[in-house]
Amino acid sequence: MIREFGKLADGISVEEITLKKGPLEARVLTYGAIIRDLTFNGQTVVLGFDDLESYVQHSPYFGAVPGRCANRISNARCTIDGKDYQLGVNQDGKHQLHGGASGFGTRVWSVEQHDKSSVLLKYVSADGEEGYPGQVEVLCRYTLTGSGALRIKFTGTCDKTTILNVTQHSYFNLDGSTDVLDHTLEIAADAYLPVSDEFLPTGEIRNVEWTPYDFRNGRKIRRKPGEEDVIFDHNFCLSDAPRDTVAFAAALEDPSGNCRMEVWTTEPGVQLYDGYKVDVPVPGLHGAKYGAYSGLCLETQRWPDSINHGNFTDVLLRPGETYTHVTEFRFS
Repeated sequence: MIREFGKLADGISVEEITLKKGPLEARVLTYGAIIRDLTFNGQTVVLGFDDLESYVQHSPYFGAVPGRCANRISNARCTIDGKDYQLGVNQDGKHQLHGGASGFGTRVWSVEQHDKSSVLLKYVSADGEEGYPGQVEVLCRYTLTGSGALRIKFTGTCDKTTILNVTQHSYFNLDGSTDVLDHTLEIAADAYLPVSDEFLPTGEIRNVEWTPYDFRNGRKIRRKPGEEDVIFDHNFCLSDAPRDTVAFAAALEDPSGNCRMEVWTTEPGVQLYDGYKVDVPVPGLHGAKYGAYSGLCLETQRWPDSINHGNFTDVLLRPGETYTHVTEFRFS
């Protein structure tokens, strides 16, 4: 089912597509390819809004698809094939976050196909958009499976060597509680990327053992004694390069154990952001108040700022190549 969700200030209409299969129901917007709502057995498991204006004015990327490059690029600068590029600046007055102020998460995508349980969205990013070289065509397919999974497949092509690294930026809260501090999280990563005070990777790849970032055996988000100042906004290193098929990356469980979500992905990294900065001044879904830790993100991706670190994952897409990224959120 498709309905008009609202109109942007320039008059462009934004549509909402409702998908349903088995225990899952999803509501997807053409604005930012946003997953506006996702329910499992009737329980909303993501953060979102009931109106378009709240997304435009107040959303910290709730459910969006950031791009052309998800996460951060230091000093909003990069070098591609020996040529320097100045990208759009939208963080701390000098860096780029999630593709810039007018990244993919703020653009209206077109509906290419849809049925009761899937939708295919397309966005064409022009040469020079937010400073990036080349035209890029990106497809995003959301599919609900009968086994209780939301499957996301991104593909992309370009006409000039460029950066492409997109993600799905939903904030998850599996039981609708005020915060997710007592949710249990497992991340199948032996290493993570330490960051500077500006949350940019330092270039080091550090083992998680004996650190607060060791989620290999599962632990609550709530800080342990002595860890009160720890912030979770880091990339966890799942592999050195994208994989051909999805592999287990993470699992999240609500405190009662009634809902479990597993993340399976082809991507070499997953960014854990615990939502510590969330402070939304307008009501969320079903009138909810979203404050700090209301939901957490598990953003599957190539490693952040890779273009400026020779020892990180490759984020370049070249003409004739196809960017492919598959992630599944499996609920039980």
